[in-house]
Amino acid sequence: MRESVQAEVMMSFLVSEELAFRIPVELRYETCDPYAVRLTFHLPGDAPVTWAFGRELLVDGVGRPCGEGDVRVSPAGSETLGDVLIRLQVGADQALFRSSVAPLVAFLDRTDKLVPLGQEGGLADFDAHLDEALDRILAEEQSAG
Repeated sequence: MRESVQAEVMMSFLVSEELAFRIPVELRYETCDPYAVRLTFHLPGDAPVTWAFGRELLVDGVGRPCGEGDVRVSPAGSETLGDVLIRLQVGADQALFRSSVAPLVAFLDRTDKLVPLGQEGGLADFDAHLDEALDRILAEEQSAG
């Protein structure tokens, strides 16, 4: 059975030090992909953009700087449970978002009630979905090459 947790959070899209604007961001967690969270950014004038990354990265990033590569999450300042910065990068392009910690923690708490952190591997259908995904990827690679 597919279960999910959703929330909408208002975040600041930090274009530069002088320019920022608030945008709605949909947070989603599904038991069929228990290690990941998805954030869908609704930027004005553009199609929504969805990023998926590890739930544990978001959990850890609330309290300390985390992540390497394309996704980095860190507290915005030295104060405990203030704001969080989420930096997304593709090549040389990057986007920086700032969110209050409270709605992120509330969302993560709901995901933990659905699938406790560290118990993701116990979901029987996750293994089946992983096998299906791997089979699909291998089939695509074989047909392309």
